[in-house]
Amino acid sequence: MIVVTGATGNVGRELVRVLVDAGEQVTATSRNVSDAQVPTGVRWMRADLTDAESLGPVLDGADALFLQNGGASLPLLRGRDLLDAAKAGGVGRVVLLSSQGVSTRPESESHGRLAGVLEDAVTQAGMDWTILRPGGFHSNALAWAEPVRAHRTVAAPFGDVGLPTVDPADIAEVAAVALREGEHSGRVYELTGPDLTTPRERAEAIAAALGEPVRFVEQSREEARAQMLAFMPEPVVETTLAILGEPTPDERRISPDVERVLGRAPRAFADWALRHAAAFR
Repeated sequence: MIVVTGATGNVGRELVRVLVDAGEQVTATSRNVSDAQVPTGVRWMRADLTDAESLGPVLDGADALFLQNGGASLPLLRGRDLLDAAKAGGVGRVVLLSSQGVSTRPESESHGRLAGVLEDAVTQAGMDWTILRPGGFHSNALAWAEPVRAHRTVAAPFGDVGLPTVDPADIAEVAAVALREGEHSGRVYELTGPDLTTPRERAEAIAAALGEPVRFVEQSREEARAQMLAFMPEPVVETTLAILGEPTPDERRISPDVERVLGRAPRAFADWALRHAAAFR
């Protein structure tokens, strides 16, 4: 049995599907998971990563665990308690969805340090482990869906700064391999897309997927900051803006790890846009 936490998220939802297609028994869990959100026949149970005790029934009898790093709830996670609960349930292998910021922004509380603490808990738990460190997701472009639907406009800062964003489906496929094959134990994989794309180019890819023009409006740093502060804490906003506007060489590096694990190139943003065009119509 493989337990997938964050099973309703961009990566977890895809991972459940990939594992089921491979014939694995899966338990899907998140705070609000429901029967309608998982494939037919998949066992699902609600649990909260910030409450390790709630995971006990979910983990009982499991062989492997996909551990999502909690996202915005990361500061509330007690990594050692989570891993103790996993060991008590019988889990022998953990694949952690972490963050590229552990290596590129170790001084950042939100992007580096806290994720690093969770990584340490995983590597010191006495189980087989694999750590996945993606950068930005293709699916972050879903934040543009409403303005694209309403008036075919994308507004973003740093319009010509490129980053190698990654498809959540590729992260899920790498996770599935690591969960099922022991040769990936003890590995840390940096996951990126196949090329650097800019916000302007991503808007053009969405336009191509829709078959209609989409206007790109470049925001100033202050305009973007004010918008982000409406839903992000200030330290997270400042680090995010630094990554988007002044990425380090490592944040711009195209990693070979997706291809090494899957035997194929990672999916481009344009491919993701075509598959998700309905969200922008």
